[in-house]
Amino acid sequence: MDFDLTREQEMIRKEVRKFAQSEIVPVATELDEKEEFSAELTRKMGEIGLFGMFVSEKYEGQEMDYLSYIIAVEEIARADGSQAATIAAGNSLGIGPLYYFGTEEQKKKYLPKLCAGEGLWGFGLTEPTAGSDAGGSKTTAVRDGDEWVINGSKIFITNAACDMTLGVTVQAITGERENGKPEYSCILVEAGTPGFKAAPMKKKMMWRSSNTAELYFDNVRVPVNNILGKKGDGFHQMLKTLDGGRLSIGAMGLGGAQGAYEAALQYAKQREQFNQPISKFQAVAFKLADCAMEIECARNLMYKACWLRDQKRPFEKEAAMAKLYCSELMGRVANHAVQIHGGYGLMKEYAVERFYRDQKLLDIGEGTSEVQRIVISRFIGC
Repeated sequence: MDFDLTREQEMIRKEVRKFAQSEIVPVATELDEKEEFSAELTRKMGEIGLFGMFVSEKYEGQEMDYLSYIIAVEEIARADGSQAATIAAGNSLGIGPLYYFGTEEQKKKYLPKLCAGEGLWGFGLTEPTAGSDAGGSKTTAVRDGDEWVINGSKIFITNAACDMTLGVTVQAITGERENGKPEYSCILVEAGTPGFKAAPMKKKMMWRSSNTAELYFDNVRVPVNNILGKKGDGFHQMLKTLDGGRLSIGAMGLGGAQGAYEAALQYAKQREQFNQPISKFQAVAFKLADCAMEIECARNLMYKACWLRDQKRPFEKEAAMAKLYCSELMGRVANHAVQIHGGYGLMKEYAVERFYRDQKLLDIGEGTSEVQRIVISRFIGC
């Protein structure tokens, strides 16, 4: 067994960490406070190749392995969850479906700009009454001649309502199957299409400088060839997209845990009580030891899931495990980090306060912790 990263992967970690420290860390607190999405920062992330990392060079991607992409998400999350969310959603949910299921024409039209970080693309799945029960979606797309007519709404959609948004992939009911259940298809809707409205969502507890949107479709007409893949493949496409998305959300948990742990360790070495650094007290030292141990376990699980995917072997169970463990791990580490900081951990001047808030979305997004346990339980035969 070889646990060493390749030279290229080590370089990616080094360069992305350097970028995050110099470009993201200095502005993260201010962007969070203002609830401001930064197009400038997003374009800079595009310039260093953080979009389309697993996409073929044919479409202007970086053509790297999936683990390299996950390492990049991890390193951005180590600095700030909001910017990591932009990268994770931009790749796994925006670029991914287009790359894996799109026609050649669709790929050539959209992927080069998306891979360059010149635009973003959303993935419209969640609805006001359909979250974990994705099969409960009500948005419809009815064919009328050479067009699809879409009606409905989506909510909590990342990267879908900013000046950089080029469009969204929308899952909609396009008919009925033989068993009487709805037939789902995914359809591409470009920004600016008549009847399509995207409204930014504010007053979030977490990811406050990530763009989150509500989407409304009022008799939105798009060409019939805007369908992604084949009619009726939407549910399958959604499941495959979420499998990859789970790895990126897990990477956010892993990176966020690393960032919170490092902040707590540094503070514990500097903060003195009773004439010595608090890191010398067993109560604090044991918390830090537990954090270090669990982060190491999480990284091994996450990287194994990515290795399985890169080897084109089944990885769905490990992806669910990695997403679940890394997400909940960040909660434990962030909690310890705030506790070690004491009263200062409750103040916005300290990064651990933001890590503590940002973690909660990881228990919910890309399939809740409860859903991950359902997925895992099915794989083990329960």
